[in-house]
Parts: sequence; C-alpha cells; structure tokens
Amino acid sequence: MRQNGSNLNGRSGARPTARRDLGQLPSGQRKRHRKPGAMYLNHSRGFSDRSARIGNSRTPRRSSRLPYALIAVGCALVLFIAAVVGYVNRSVDVELNGQKTAVRVGSTLQNLIDDQELTDTYDAGDLLAVDDSVLKRHGGEKLSVKVDGKRVKQGKWDSRELEGGEKVTVKDGRNTYEKHEVQATVIEPKLKVEGTGAIEYVQTWGVQGRSEVWVGEQSGKTQDRGEVVPATDCVVACASVAPKGNEKYVALTFDEGPSGATKQILQVLKEKGVTATFFLSGDAVEASPATAKAIVDAGCEIGSNSYSDDSLKGQDREAVREQITKGTDAIKSATGVKTMLLRAPYAAFDEQNWIDAMDLVSAVVSWNIDSGDWLLNGADEQVSTVLDSVTPGNIVLLTDRDECAEQTLEALPQIIDGLVADGYKIVTLSDLVKTDTSLSKKLTSLTKVAMPKDAVFPQLAEDDDTAE
Repeated sequence: MRQNGSNLNGRSGARPTARRDLGQLPSGQRKRHRKPGAMYLNHSRGFSDRSARIGNSRTPRRSSRLPYALIAVGCALVLFIAAVVGYVNRSVDVELNGQKTAVRVGSTLQNLIDDQELTDTYDAGDLLAVDDSVLKRHGGEKLSVKVDGKRVKQGKWDSRELEGGEKVTVKDGRNTYEKHEVQATVIEPKLKVEGTGAIEYVQTWGVQGRSEVWVGEQSGKTQDRGEVVPATDCVVACASVAPKGNEKYVALTFDEGPSGATKQILQVLKEKGVTATFFLSGDAVEASPATAKAIVDAGCEIGSNSYSDDSLKGQDREAVREQITKGTDAIKSATGVKTMLLRAPYAAFDEQNWIDAMDLVSAVVSWNIDSGDWLLNGADEQVSTVLDSVTPGNIVLLTDRDECAEQTLEALPQIIDGLVADGYKIVTLSDLVKTDTSLSKKLTSLTKVAMPKDAVFPQLAEDDDTAE
C-alpha cells in the first residue's frame, strides 16, 4: 500500500520523472535527440573511423590516397628498371691497336671484330702444306688476335668477354698448316762441363728436345721438319770462390771423420773461436754417431764423404747412387741434418758420376790447398804448406783420421794462428761461398738440390770418353 505524502517534485501521488540532464543522456535518448541526416563525431571510435562513414552507413569508403601510392610505386619501379638497363648496357673503353674504342660492357671479342669490321680490314693467312707450299690462299687463320699480349684462338673469340681496359691487338692472320700426322723423335741433352775450380755444381739442367716428320692429310706429302724443339744441354760449372773486394776469407775442411781425434779438433776450434766444415764418411758415422752429433752441436758444418773410402769413379750407376745415399742417410740418422754436399773420396768424381747422381748432390767440392797431413811429413811441413800457399777464397784440406791425429792436433793451432795473424777470417764452406756475390747467386744452396720436373739425366757428348 502506497503511503501518501509529497514526492520528489512536490506533487502528491504523481508519477516520479527522471531529471533531464542533457550532458549525461543515455545513449538511447541521445540517439533520439539527433536530427535526421546530420553528421556527428563519435568520440568513442575516433575521428578517423567516423569520418570514413557517411550518415548511418556502415560500408567503408576506399582511401583517396591509394591511387597516388600506386602511381609512386610504379614510377619507382620504372626508374629502377631503367637504371638496371642502363647499367647493363653501359659502355666501357678498350684499346684496339693503340686507339681507344668504346664497347658495350660484356661484349665479346667476336662482337668487337664484327662491329669494327676487322675481317674486312685485315687479310687471312694461307693454308700451307707440310712442305710450306700454299694449298689455299687465305685459307689459314682469319685474324691474329691478342688480348693484353696473350694470343686468343679463333674458337675462343665468342666466349672472351671484354670488361674494359684491355689492350686488344689485331693483325693479319697467320699461315697455318694442313692437318698432319706427326712422327716425333726425342733429342737427349748432352753433358757439358765448363770452367775450373774446387766447387762443381749443376748450372743448367738438361731438358729433352724433339725432332719431327710431318705427313700431310690433304697433300699426302712427307716433310722432315728437323729439330722443332731444341734440347737444352746440361751444364756443370766449376768455380773457385772469389770474395768480394778480395777480402781475406778461407775455409778449413776435414775429411774421413769422425775419428778418435774429432772431439779434440773441435776443442781447438772452440778455443780459437772458429768453425770448420767436416766431410763425414757414412761408415765412420755409424761407428761413432755421438761424435758426429758433437760436430753439429759445436756449430760446424757437415757434408758427406760418401759411405766408404772407395773411389766412385768407374763404378756403375747403382753402386754410385748407393754409396752417396747410404752416406747421407747415416749422417741424417746420427745428426738430424740432411746434407747433399759431397766431397768424393780422393776428389774422384767424373762426368759419368755427374750423369748418374746429379739429383743426389748439391755440389761436389774438392780443395785449393792440400795440407799434405796424410803424408805424415810432420806438423811443421803441414803448417808451412798451408800458410805459404793460401790466397783469399781458398778451401784447405785437412784429414780427421786416427793415423793423422797427432800431427793434425799439433799443426792445427799453428795454422789458425798464422791465418788470423795474416788477416784471414776462417769460416765454413757455405759462408765462404756467400762472400762471392756472383757465385752465391748461381749456387743458391750448398746443401740442398731439387731437380726440376722437366729435367732429365743427360748423356755424354759423342767426343767424350767413358770413365777410365
């Protein structure tokens, strides 16, 4: 039951009504208060969303900016394509027979030849029979073409691209021979020994030559073309050391060691502050490897005196190679040093020995002065022989052998003192060679050698006698 009394608007029993507040109307009332056909901002969705709509329609309108964007993209694509086409078709300069000529980048030699009409400018060579008679006029090479000095064959013209900067030379084509069968004969190199001196080494390696007989397929003619590739003869040079400015250098060398006296010899050298070169016998090294190692540890140079004290002269190829190889292998095993420097026993190493073993030795060294200690004529005789004979660049022979030990140990200090007093510097054999500018350029290593791949062992010249 309702109570009587005044209501909120002061009317008794009247229905209450909502207060009108235009600033806070419910959405339904706000819609009812909008004028038909008018446009209003929807703050909840934003201006951009609302502005895309017309009236009460919910269908979006396509942006008016889209056509302009498509036009811009299209223009950029056209410019890009134009740039690519321009780059691909750009011109570069080449030098054609001394004249600057523009060509499209990527052009081939064939393009250049065609564009410049060079086949009409120059004459083709002739096609020749094997005997040099002409089979067909202008039937040979069309053009003679070089790029940067290198000849390019006709079959490569259409694949040789020009990038710019090349020097192209085009001349008349060369004469060419008909197709022919080649009957080749090898020409073997000969051995030549030139000069004199205590040091021998290979100055020029031998290379085979070739002579040919041609049989023409078209003409049917046969022609001896002779020596088409000359043989390169092997040259063994002999020289003595000539120190620059004639400075006083000398090398002391010892043969046949190691012996029971070797360590005492090393002690003398140490006390005198000099070094020497020892040519070791393989069998002696095997008998006393520690002594051989002591020579290296003392800072002295080592070479091979072959394996045993047997002359190599007159032995067959296999025996010579075995003696040399066994000697160097024994030294390598005992000292860790691989040497190819050889002093043949008795300095007997002839031309046939060179032919048989030139790939095994860097140099074969004898001497300029033989001290004569092996004659056992006394220390005084040995000392005077050396000091009275020495000249700059000399190699002195001494013997490291038990039979000579007492005399050598007595004479060695006197020899060293006498040489030093006379202004000589005592050095190893390798260091002695370095004092000779000309020789050291030709003999780059006294302990190593490498036979070139195209080199072969030479033969004795026809007027040479075989080993005696």
